[in-house]
Amino acid sequence: MLYAMIDIGSNTIRMAIYDIDGDRVEMIMKKKHTVGLASYVRDGVMQRAGIDKVVDIIGEYRHFLDDFGITQITAFTTAALRNSVNGSQAVDEISYRTGINIMLMSGDDEATFDFIGATHNLVDEKGLLIDIGGGSTEIVYFKDREIRVKASLPIGSLSFHTRYTGIHILPSAVEIAEMYAEAEATVSAVKEFQAVSHAQICGIGGTFKGAMALYNAMYGMTRQNMRMEVRRIHDILHRFQRDHELIVPDKILLMKTVPERMHTFMPGLIIADVLAKRFGSLNIIYSDSGVREGYIYDKIIDKEFFL
Repeated sequence: MLYAMIDIGSNTIRMAIYDIDGDRVEMIMKKKHTVGLASYVRDGVMQRAGIDKVVDIIGEYRHFLDDFGITQITAFTTAALRNSVNGSQAVDEISYRTGINIMLMSGDDEATFDFIGATHNLVDEKGLLIDIGGGSTEIVYFKDREIRVKASLPIGSLSFHTRYTGIHILPSAVEIAEMYAEAEATVSAVKEFQAVSHAQICGIGGTFKGAMALYNAMYGMTRQNMRMEVRRIHDILHRFQRDHELIVPDKILLMKTVPERMHTFMPGLIIADVLAKRFGSLNIIYSDSGVREGYIYDKIIDKEFFL
């Protein structure tokens, strides 16, 4: 069975096509538009231009699905619309104009599906799962492969960039300090995780994917490396802050490894660094499965395969 998943995120809008056969799930193609939807939010309201942008892209995806006769479709949106005061109305309009029902996924559900997708093939029995999105950050603490605590924080890589860096691509030292201050205040206010310490972090999503590519290139790792040492995050931030004139090799490095996330990878790394230090984590492991796969495992495939 061919199944389409459309993920309307705060930074990107993606469509992934999966071939599902029994308990076997294979992603066979992916289409992506980098939109920066969170940047269309003004005073908590999603602007008309943002809604129209989503409609145009979903319409493009709809034409593709119609041409290939793919009728099994799930579409959902997360923080950018979830956190907007007109989010429900915007989702209803997008659904009406595109003919595809859009689900407004809660932060709690997003964290749950993140966990299911990322830990499906994970060996570790306990740890922290973190997804730093454009407009929110989902955290799940799991033990014995069960969710014990989960939370959705109102901080994200794109919202940080929009709020602190503005028209510039890379942040200055002052802007980095301001982002650290907000991230630390937000994380310290979350009381559910007070008993969690020295936990292994599994990072998922575009922030960690881009950071992992840059990390591997900087430190001579192979592309297959999925482990990042937390102690090196500060060096990365210092090397690419706006106050320092970039040398040509570093400009090339950014263009090759994070071309679409050049403006968000540093805000995302700041959030990751704050979380890693809060939980005493020395390393971050990257997983390329997340909310879309979690939804498929939990809602589409017969659960008997995973008991």
